[in-house]
Amino acid sequence: MKYFHLIWAALFRRKSRTFLTLVSIVAAFVLFGLLDSVRLAFTAGDSVAGAGRLIVNSKMSMQQPLPESLGARIASVPGVAAVASANWFGGVYQDPKNQVISFAVSPDYFDLYPELSLPADQRATWDKTRAGAVVGAALARRFGWKIGDKIPLQSTIFPSRSSGSSTWTFDIVGIFHARDPRQAGREQMMMFHWKYFDENNAFGSGTVHWYVVKVADPAHADAVARSIDAISANSDHETRAQTEQAFQASFIKQLVNIGLIVTSIMGAVFFTLLLLTGNTMMQAVRERTSELAVLKTIGFSSASVLAMVLAEGVLMLVLGGAIGLALVTLIVPGLGAASGGMMPVHAVAGSTWLSGVLLMVLIGVVVGLPPAWRAMRLNIVDALSGR
Repeated sequence: MKYFHLIWAALFRRKSRTFLTLVSIVAAFVLFGLLDSVRLAFTAGDSVAGAGRLIVNSKMSMQQPLPESLGARIASVPGVAAVASANWFGGVYQDPKNQVISFAVSPDYFDLYPELSLPADQRATWDKTRAGAVVGAALARRFGWKIGDKIPLQSTIFPSRSSGSSTWTFDIVGIFHARDPRQAGREQMMMFHWKYFDENNAFGSGTVHWYVVKVADPAHADAVARSIDAISANSDHETRAQTEQAFQASFIKQLVNIGLIVTSIMGAVFFTLLLLTGNTMMQAVRERTSELAVLKTIGFSSASVLAMVLAEGVLMLVLGGAIGLALVTLIVPGLGAASGGMMPVHAVAGSTWLSGVLLMVLIGVVVGLPPAWRAMRLNIVDALSGR
């Protein structure tokens, strides 16, 4: 654009005001990029194509139990290499604030998670210790637990037959680590034997919450998933085989509505941004009334003046928004790593960039159009006379 230098000069006529406005725009789009990345991370599709590991849970709800006997039938499905099961326990240590991510799992559960490292001697001890539990290194550091400790956990769901209360006692016999530092979030978990849980669970027995299925050939994961779901079709325990990402998303959705939260926050942020940038543009045009009149006097058409002022608003939003999303591309990989695999996102999605650019242009047009329209309709005589 041949008038770009005029637009740039007008935009930075008041450098302090423009800088502060740009900081606000950058902050808004950093927030947008982060929240949209989180939303996408917990919005998984239905396809399981290429998945090497599937989670099978109830089609009704992840909290709906499945019969433990279903595991043997899943294992017999062609293409299934191994099956393990797990129950959500919901443990609390000493204080209700000390929530412990805890599961009752089948003995072969660790075999399906090679990314977790448990020393062979500790694994052997765990296998033969009825009330034994293995905990992640981060969880052990958090509470100062060590091998040999006997710890009481209160279950928020399941009472214990042996204690006659909601308190369960476990012997820590192993501490596992994540092989990849990016999976360190998994070290916040605790696991113990499903058989011990089932024998002492006063709430029911013979059920699990989900199965972990290792697929022999990820290229056939779709067919395997359909075969697994066909086993319990039209029964009272119909299943849904899905990816781990989709399972995590459904788990989070049981607690909070990610989409609603993101939409509400971003709506408030962009509404405030509209008011802020709109006020900045109106002020900038009012201060340049005589200058705009001079431009018209020397031959600039009304349409040219409108386009220049409108372009100024769009340029301000695009400049600030691009900086904001560029910062997000640097932040998101660290955020994904810090989540320890709980938020499987390592880069800003193309859809986030596309949505961001559309928002930049749209907001730029909205905040730039009123002052641009006013500048287009400016009367030269009135403007130069100060009226």
